[in-house]
Amino acid sequence: MTTGDEPLRLDGRVAIITGAARGIGDATARAFALCGATVALCDRLETETFHGYEDTVSHEDGTPRTLRRVLDVRDGEAVAGFVDEVAAACGRVDILVNNAGGTFAAPLLGTSESAEERLVAENFSQVTRLVRLVVPHMPHGGAIINVTSVEAHQAAPGFAIYAAMKAAVENLTKSLALELAESGIRVNAIAPDALSSAGERETREQFLVHEMPFDPVHMPPLGFFGSPDDAAWATVFLASDAARFITGTTLHVDGGTHAAGGWRRRN
Repeated sequence: MTTGDEPLRLDGRVAIITGAARGIGDATARAFALCGATVALCDRLETETFHGYEDTVSHEDGTPRTLRRVLDVRDGEAVAGFVDEVAAACGRVDILVNNAGGTFAAPLLGTSESAEERLVAENFSQVTRLVRLVVPHMPHGGAIINVTSVEAHQAAPGFAIYAAMKAAVENLTKSLALELAESGIRVNAIAPDALSSAGERETREQFLVHEMPFDPVHMPPLGFFGSPDDAAWATVFLASDAARFITGTTLHVDGGTHAAGGWRRRN
């Protein structure tokens, strides 16, 4: 694969994006479509934006320009059916964006075993399942992008299981990069933080309600919050020919939060 005049273009490529109903997933779907990709989207939510993808015009050869399905990524049977449908309709899957995930605020001792199992399934097991299902349909030059979090790289009191699973995905990214290198498939991750979105606001509100003894950093070093679009375009880059020599790495999209460690901006 060689870079052309427009290395960020994704024309002719088929991308599966999970958790596409809002936030980073929705922004990524829009960015990929803008760059020419066929997008196959799934989410368990039925938002107005997500519903709008249903009426997208098809390609001239009859393959879909957009395929949208409402499903829970923890449902193995539903996910397998979705991947099979995409592969049958489009002939292959060039890009997989594992964006779906979720959490809630609770100390570890206040998290039941069943709640822990749900967090593991939502933030880790579904990622490995999708990789197993998609890679057989992925040609040489394919790309997998896993969406983790800054919590994969630092302590996360109140979100211990979530953070541990994101760290697991970050490590999985490195291992897969080596395992799939011979097949010409690149595997990278992005670790977002400080992006203003509904999900980010909900998590912060939960944190305050539970009166956790630790306070998260409120302002990233750059002095402003980013948006889901910032993560979306980082994902486009990692999926594109512009990143053809990048694999096994994590791109931090966080305004400098990871670099800051425990330092906090005063104003």
